Amino acid sequence: MGSRNAGAIDPLEVLEAALRGGITCFQLREKGPGALAGSELRTFGKACRDLCRTYGVPFIVNDDVSLALELGADGVHIGQEDGDAGEVRQQIGSRILGVSAHNLEEVRKAADAGADYIGIGPVCATTSKPDARPVCGTQPLREAAEAFPDLPSVGIGGITKDNAGSVIAAGASGVSVITAISLAADPDKAAREIRQAVEEAFERKGRAVR
Repeated sequence: MGSRNAGAIDPLEVLEAALRGGITCFQLREKGPGALAGSELRTFGKACRDLCRTYGVPFIVNDDVSLALELGADGVHIGQEDGDAGEVRQQIGSRILGVSAHNLEEVRKAADAGADYIGIGPVCATTSKPDARPVCGTQPLREAAEAFPDLPSVGIGGITKDNAGSVIAAGASGVSVITAISLAADPDKAAREIRQAVEEAFERKGRAVR
């Protein structure tokens, strides 16, 4: 989430509500019209970082390696157009490296570069990223899970409590959302419901394996 994703509500209030609701990771994604920059972005980023530390949740910065290092972030997430994953790995050392991917070849390159996890999507239509690639569904998640079973993947794009379970069933390790929490009437409740859907999907997979 970024500062412009929470509508009229204070984005820090939304983040804290989501943390109370049980999110397990937070990515600062400051994009689009009116996005913060300079000292305002650093101030907002520090506030997000401090909230995440209070709740013991990893704090990731999207795209901006310099900002991530300045804030002492736990990691960086980059897209296919945001730089070379291998070079970013060298810059951030042992911090978490996430890489967006849309097909198996991009997953393979991310794995070779030392990515700790991959984000695959958009699984469904999304309004959070105007320049998003075409919807890919869950098939790339299945292919990635089969080819790289030890590389965690996160489904991205248009995910809600109603379809989160199908993303996990396809082989994802988790789901990434913005508006399903940030624009919810009750972000705490929304986070709890999505987390419950994910946990129930893992329980079903466990029973199926046994």
